[in-house]
Amino acid sequence: MILLMPRLVARAKRTAIPEQLRDFALKPRHLSLLALLLYDGPATVKTLAGKLEVASTTVSLMVGDLSRQEILTRCEDEQDRRRTIVSISDRHRDAIEEWLAAGADAWRAVLEPLSPSERRLVIDALRTYERETMKRTRQPD
Repeated sequence: MILLMPRLVARAKRTAIPEQLRDFALKPRHLSLLALLLYDGPATVKTLAGKLEVASTTVSLMVGDLSRQEILTRCEDEQDRRRTIVSISDRHRDAIEEWLAAGADAWRAVLEPLSPSERRLVIDALRTYERETMKRTRQPD
C-alpha cells in the first residue's frame, strides 16, 4: 500500500487538461474547487472553504482569479443579497466535466461497493496521509 500511494497521486496529476483550459494555468487547488462546484453545484465562498478545509480568503482569491478568466461566475444570492453564489461558467462546463470525469468515475468505482463505515475509513486514511505528508515536507495546506 505504501508503494501504491505515490503512483495513485502521480496518475491523478498526469490527467491531461483539455485544450480549452490549457491557457489558464490551473493548479491542483483549482481542480479541487472546480470538482466541488461541478459535483455539488453552485455554492458560497464560505461553503467552499469549509469543504476544502481552507480559509475563506484563500477560496475568495481563487474564485476572483477564475472569475476574471471567466471560468467561474458570481451572482447575488436571491435569498440573501449579501451573499455571493459561485458557479462554473456554461462556457467551460463541458471541458471541466471532461477533465474531471475519469477521476470521478474511478472514485465512484472504488467507493460505491463500500459500506458507509468503510468509506469513512478510506477517506480518513487519505486525509491522514495528506496531513502527514504535508507536515513532513513542510508544505502549506
